[in-house]
Amino acid sequence: IYLIYKSFKTVKEIKLLILGRDGEKIVAEELQGLLKDGAAIIHDIVGDKFNIDHVVISNHGIFLIETKTYSKPINKESKISFDEEHVYVDGYKVDREPIKQAKSLSKWLQDLLLQTTGQKFPIHPVILFPGWFTDRIKKGQDVWILNPKALPTFISNEPVTIKDTDVHLITYHLSRYVRTHEIN
Repeated sequence: IYLIYKSFKTVKEIKLLILGRDGEKIVAEELQGLLKDGAAIIHDIVGDKFNIDHVVISNHGIFLIETKTYSKPINKESKISFDEEHVYVDGYKVDREPIKQAKSLSKWLQDLLLQTTGQKFPIHPVILFPGWFTDRIKKGQDVWILNPKALPTFISNEPVTIKDTDVHLITYHLSRYVRTHEIN
């Protein structure tokens, strides 16, 4: 009985890992369109017991991207709603606090860039839900919660705040950090 239980649990964990991997691939593909506008994209920045899925560096700002992937319900509207602190998937509160996570990762990234470049850059946290409809973002909201297809428009609508030289500087330092912290 114990082996059957462990087998089902392992199969479930594998399915969740595959779902997460597929969600990150979808987001990575959507982000590729930003390259034509001069943005740089860094994938999978590993920290101490965490990772950042993607970072977009452009003249419009630095955007930390967290991907959250959930199976969509059958014969039901797939809706993500949120308030300033919590995210709800089809009305059920998400238990891992993605808004706090995104804000915390943004602070870590800002500190890393301050250490490596000597400059303090604002970081905009974003949580993407591939395949889901999301509530509208309220003006001034700290964390954007979107479908990946909406992100390029949101970024392009932001004012230009970073010089080309700083885009290159940030990209260089983050790329260097990733290379020196790759898991072997």
